[in-house]
Amino acid sequence: MTASELFEFADSARDAGDFATAEAAYRALASNPDVEFRSEARFRLALMLADRMGRPRDAAVELRRILDEKPGAARVRLELARMNTLLGRLGAAEREFRAAQATGQLPPDVERSVRFYASALAAAKPLGGSLELALAPDSNINRATRADTLGTVIGDFTLSDDARAKSGLGLAARAQGYVRLQLGPKMRLLGRVAGSGDFYRTGQFDDYALTMQVGPEIQSGVDRITFSGGPSWRWFGQAPFSRGWGGSAVYQHPLGKRTQLRAEAALSRLDNLRNDLQDSTISAGTVGLDRAFSARFGGGAQIRLSRTSARDPGWSDWTGGGSAYLFREIGRTTLVLDGSYARLEADARLFLYPRKRVDDRFSIGLSATFRAIQWKGIAPFLRLRAERNKSTIGIFDFQRRAAEIGLTSAF
Repeated sequence: MTASELFEFADSARDAGDFATAEAAYRALASNPDVEFRSEARFRLALMLADRMGRPRDAAVELRRILDEKPGAARVRLELARMNTLLGRLGAAEREFRAAQATGQLPPDVERSVRFYASALAAAKPLGGSLELALAPDSNINRATRADTLGTVIGDFTLSDDARAKSGLGLAARAQGYVRLQLGPKMRLLGRVAGSGDFYRTGQFDDYALTMQVGPEIQSGVDRITFSGGPSWRWFGQAPFSRGWGGSAVYQHPLGKRTQLRAEAALSRLDNLRNDLQDSTISAGTVGLDRAFSARFGGGAQIRLSRTSARDPGWSDWTGGGSAYLFREIGRTTLVLDGSYARLEADARLFLYPRKRVDDRFSIGLSATFRAIQWKGIAPFLRLRAERNKSTIGIFDFQRRAAEIGLTSAF
């Protein structure tokens, strides 16, 4: 049977509702040595999986495999954006829309459709989430100084082992889930639950947090505005550390075909359960841009300013900084390089220390997601990160090297 005959056989089985036979035939064609034949087979298979079998996640895998070989296939990127929308991955969908426009291959009527779908993600999946699990070797799990002593106004203190930098191998876990309820043609109610944790053998430096948020998501033309608020909790060393309540407003607006503006304002109240002097009100503002330079290359940058008003002026501060990232798809691997800088200046010095706290914090990271060996939407990843915090207060002066090797999946 020739490739053309096998396509006809697969299409006939699909149209007759024999999806198992059609899938087997399309997958056989997907191993054809001709890139055009196997790309067409994967494309037809993806559409059948999504639209007739209710399997958008498997469809997204097939579309991604096409793009690994043909990154300029704009139609495929549009379909991948649609799959991400069905899966509730709105950020990923918007990136694919921008990448499709960056190919320069879309006719005017299709570009109008892209703008429409990019601004009308209201048909997103009503339930979903993601999960990551990783082994996490870390040179400084408690983000502490390596110095033996700490300078104070009454002399140098000798630091205990627990107050100094500790290395360790932990388990890092992150999970989030959401529910989206349609309230009208341009409004949805969005609820989110997110949790993260770093767990170690002794439990002394376990650090985990839980956040819940709910609020309306409004579509206004090409813009999307999201309001949300809710409680948060953090535990450290297996004991309660803080609890809080906060809210935020996020505004997203496309700037041309390839760029998106994102602005956020947030306000929260934090109750530190171990030190009442650190109870605080935190306000923050962030502005960022994301841009697709080409179908396989993009990046973004943001600036942030925050104010912490605590009971003790020594724990009150202004913090400002910026961050940037670049991503590049190389074959079936996605690489992301990111870096950030932040400067913190306290309002006053704490009683014990000779100077007020001023920090300069630098961070750089590199991550890779390896889609070539994914299984049912689960893919391995590797992340590397280096941090340096230079502080006028010795106990806050630290450096850190960390890695995460694990699996990630969206559902």
